[in-house]
Amino acid sequence: MNNSKLIGAMLATTMLASTAAAQDVTLTIESWRNDDLTIWQDKIIPAFEAEHPGIKLNFTPSAPAEYNAVLNSKLDAGSAGDIITCRPFDASLALFEAGHLADITDLEGMANFSAVAKSGWSTDDASVQYCVPMASVIHGFIYNKDAFEELGIEEPKTEAEFFAALDKIKEDGSYIPMAMGTNDQWEAATMGYNNIGPNYWKGEEGRLALLAGDQKLTDEAWVAPYRQLAKWGAYLGDGYEAQTYPDSQNIFTLGRAAIYPTGSWEISGFNGLADFEMGAFYPPVQNAGDTCYISDHTDIGIGMNANTPNPDAAKTFLNWVGSSEFATIFANALPGFFPLSSAPVELEDPLAQEFISWRGECESTIRSTYQVLSRGTPNLENDTWNASVAVIKGEETPEDAGKRLQEGLSSWYEPQQ
Repeated sequence: MNNSKLIGAMLATTMLASTAAAQDVTLTIESWRNDDLTIWQDKIIPAFEAEHPGIKLNFTPSAPAEYNAVLNSKLDAGSAGDIITCRPFDASLALFEAGHLADITDLEGMANFSAVAKSGWSTDDASVQYCVPMASVIHGFIYNKDAFEELGIEEPKTEAEFFAALDKIKEDGSYIPMAMGTNDQWEAATMGYNNIGPNYWKGEEGRLALLAGDQKLTDEAWVAPYRQLAKWGAYLGDGYEAQTYPDSQNIFTLGRAAIYPTGSWEISGFNGLADFEMGAFYPPVQNAGDTCYISDHTDIGIGMNANTPNPDAAKTFLNWVGSSEFATIFANALPGFFPLSSAPVELEDPLAQEFISWRGECESTIRSTYQVLSRGTPNLENDTWNASVAVIKGEETPEDAGKRLQEGLSSWYEPQQ
């Protein structure tokens, strides 16, 4: 081959290599989920890259407590990644309003999500979506199957059956009926009030009516859950007032308590700690045949940096997040964090499968205080914490708790004035 042909061949090879390299795009993903690094590296990234040659993923999580500050600094400096993992509601809404998150309302994959699923990452009027819903956690009760079998107790479906079970466990004395403390406060609201409450205010019907100002926290549907909580103190064991969240986890996983009011986020941790078989039941309804409602709370979303130089590749990835393939990989890698898309998913973990099966039996909603209603002062979420504790301890009546919370909300939230 003469020199001119050799040079021509070398140039052609170089150009082909350069073109191939130019087609390879690397998307950097910002996240607070540093515990998920191995899952992304071993499962999610290989699956996506195998189907999408030319697009590489780089998952770069920050420490959870530092994520908001680190992300905001990067966004302000123009050095943030292409893909932004989104916390639900106001934190991500602020990023969208600041021009940091792109409008992805018209993204094809958004068609796979319900209005409830999208509520954590939508504008207040629900007209714009800025993150793809990625995962939720479901509230309910985990129980010790060995304890139930020993005592001849079936999963309770109604409130009467629930309290009959608690009475039987307490009378036997082998187990604390329920493991929950009030020292840290948030559990009383999250695993208590917002766990059982949707059955009273009928999920989204009541939550949206409260947002619109058509219902008040002094209405029966909002006071009634406190009446049930007022009965819980008798079943929480001696010293529950000083019991912390980790204390409650230990009490249950060590086999000392029969029931644990909780959420699906505990599944992975409990699987490695409990040496007994666990089951789960959704919040019992007031009367047999009533529609059941569950808090299927939006927890993790994922969106696109409005200033990414790779918008097409980013949209390809976000559409894949809405697929059945991603949902199956993610849900099985993180039992208890459930995909929010309508794509069918089969879960390998039996306890996780039990939780997610409730979507077929019950109506889904989200925690009542998280959208809009905790923006002002006093903060309704924090007030719900201390009200739930006060009611359980008998320091405040359910009616007084509802009145206090309503006065606080109406002092700053116009639709409630």
